[in-house]
Amino acid sequence: MAKRRREVRMRTFGIHSKWDSTSKDLPRLVEPTTQVPAQVDIEFGFVVNIKNAKNSELEFCIDHPGILDDQGKRRPPFEGTVYVKSNDWNFYLGDTVWEPIDDKVGTWRMWLELDSEVIADKSFEVFSTND
Repeated sequence: MAKRRREVRMRTFGIHSKWDSTSKDLPRLVEPTTQVPAQVDIEFGFVVNIKNAKNSELEFCIDHPGILDDQGKRRPPFEGTVYVKSNDWNFYLGDTVWEPIDDKVGTWRMWLELDSEVIADKSFEVFSTND
């Protein structure tokens, strides 16, 4: 029997409602955009729908503009893996702005890979609202 072809579709991108990690519900889209004001607790990212890939390993990366650690050194991009939970699965990849705001301003690139192939890629420009 032939394996069904995987399908990936970006459902939303932009500013989303606050993500609740204890809920099964994904954040809802507030505004489709790649321009994000640098305000504390603003949530931004994207939701993808992945079909026919159950149990496949999904790698994700959030490459931020230069967030600093407690010693003033640039933190590495945030990377991880999850497994696709069903054959029709929605996944949210996003982040939020927190204090101090200055090191959050700039380009944030977020992407997903499935079987070493980039399946979703979006950049967001977080801009200062103090100008």
